[in-house]
Amino acid sequence: MESKKTIIEIVGLWKADKKQYVKKSTYSAYMLLLENHLLPAFGNKQHIEETDVQAFVFQKLEEGLSQKSIKDILIVLKMVLKFGAKNKLCEYNPFDIQYPTEREKQDIEVLSKTNQKKIMTYVQEHFTFKNLGVYICLSTGIRIGEICALTWEDIDTDTGIISVRQTLQRIYIMENDSKHTELVFDTPKTKNSIRDIPMTKDLLKMLKPIKKVVNNSFYVLTNDAKPTEPRTYRNYYKQLMEDLGIPKLKFHGLRHSFATRCIESNCDYKTVSVMLGHSNISTTLNLYVHPNLEQKKKCIDQMAKMLR
Repeated sequence: MESKKTIIEIVGLWKADKKQYVKKSTYSAYMLLLENHLLPAFGNKQHIEETDVQAFVFQKLEEGLSQKSIKDILIVLKMVLKFGAKNKLCEYNPFDIQYPTEREKQDIEVLSKTNQKKIMTYVQEHFTFKNLGVYICLSTGIRIGEICALTWEDIDTDTGIISVRQTLQRIYIMENDSKHTELVFDTPKTKNSIRDIPMTKDLLKMLKPIKKVVNNSFYVLTNDAKPTEPRTYRNYYKQLMEDLGIPKLKFHGLRHSFATRCIESNCDYKTVSVMLGHSNISTTLNLYVHPNLEQKKKCIDQMAKMLR
């Protein structure tokens, strides 16, 4: 070991190295986790014990962070420590962290079929480009950053396909002593998120006449050369739901609603997973496939029938 450095010193070197390999938005997310959680806890240390990390986890749970959020923070910590060990700047002993058993599984937020039909009917009768975005999300399951980045060029009414190729997001930039936000276009969340989604007949019917007269390079939500950013569109969506008397539902709930309707319609899970752009089918299964009692009984009956 040459000379031990503090975690904050190792982070400085790791940042310069990592910046070459990851997307701007990913790098920004790492910086936030370091600034808000890791450096205040471990910045001045030269060595981190498993007991230190376990205590950190309990503290963050106490502060109200979810286990998933904490695990994301620890992924960054491990990357920093592995980098440090590789460059002989610190020691790294893998840690085995314990989490309390999660008793309650949080249900995902989904629109009722009645409310979903209500929204879709309203959009058909009160057309605006911003309303159209909500309809597209309910019909395709695309994310808010993806709908904000969608241009008319991405919509092919001849083949009936919407191509998801980019996403728009506002990220937090921290460089030296400068801190500011920046609106960036990027490739979607994962490589699987670059995908083609067929349109429903109703959506295609709505878009065909519009597509003939719009400028292909314009953004769908604004029908203009300038896009609207996710935060602004999320506020618009909230107001729309309020005006329609729909119970509060996060914008991401539109995506959950699309996926749930697909599963309820007995679409095969792999196809749903591909349309959602999930990196693997287990994500889809864990989120949306929860057999009800009727399905369980059917399964038992089929099994018993086979044994007769």
